[in-house]
Amino acid sequence: AVREFMQSKGFVEVEAPMMHVIPGGATAKPFETFHNALDRKLYLRIAPELYLKRLLVGGFDRVFEINRSFRNEGISIQHNPEFTMMEFYQSYADFTDMMDITEELITYVAMKTVGSTALNYQGAEVDLSGPWKRIKFHQSITELGGAPREILHDRDAALSYLKSIGGEKSDNDVLGKVLAKVFDLAVEPKLVNPTFITHYPTDISPLSRRNEEDPRLTDRFELFITGREMANAFSELNDPLDQRGRFQAQVDERNAGDEESMYMDDDYVRALMYGMPPAGGEGLGIDRLVMLLADVPSINDVLLFPHVRPAGK
Repeated sequence: AVREFMQSKGFVEVEAPMMHVIPGGATAKPFETFHNALDRKLYLRIAPELYLKRLLVGGFDRVFEINRSFRNEGISIQHNPEFTMMEFYQSYADFTDMMDITEELITYVAMKTVGSTALNYQGAEVDLSGPWKRIKFHQSITELGGAPREILHDRDAALSYLKSIGGEKSDNDVLGKVLAKVFDLAVEPKLVNPTFITHYPTDISPLSRRNEEDPRLTDRFELFITGREMANAFSELNDPLDQRGRFQAQVDERNAGDEESMYMDDDYVRALMYGMPPAGGEGLGIDRLVMLLADVPSINDVLLFPHVRPAGK
């Protein structure tokens, strides 16, 4: 149903590499491998994003890939080291267009597969009929999460508040990352019906276009349903100089000890110098979408061969 919808909108299905010289497109720790003939380290992809956007540079207007990605992270009811998502990119679109197409896509898939937009997920009533709620990131932290406004622009206050609600803090975290941890604890569990959280801080959105009215924010959203992130999307950053600076900030965070921060990708910056049109892009978690539609609590219930801990551990 997902493939049918995307093709009906004129998107071309493509396949991007699964082994990358530089892992990019997300903040995550990669799996490493080695190519003997080339005598070089390679990484299993954490996301296909930077290659799909190279296709926009090359003249493709609308592309998508239902892809397998790999992240060297913990196992939980929401996470498996290898997982399926769909990423799609559209030239001359922005993050508001991505919200519209996401709402239309998920509504279409629900009707096609279960025949209704009124779902019961693990005892909770979920209404997929639109329009879906849209609320800004900082606004959600104070209005939905109940946090004091002073933490929004004061890192020390934010760190103190995060500790007070039981969050794990790091002295190396930038303000945006601290606020994201507050959001995870105080806001995310409350987002049962579809909700777009918009305008994330620039310091945690290294591939997103800056907001024209407030460059401290980006034209980005994440979609939440049943207290889980379902999608991440934004107006794509296509300024090569800004992108290089954002990559460098990620490198600095990595050097300070953050293993999930991005690497410098000079080849991608060079591609942007040739010119990428304004575009919107998104990654949608297919496993989590199937969990929602199948009314199952764990990602293991929608994978034929999930990774599990060894017996007795």
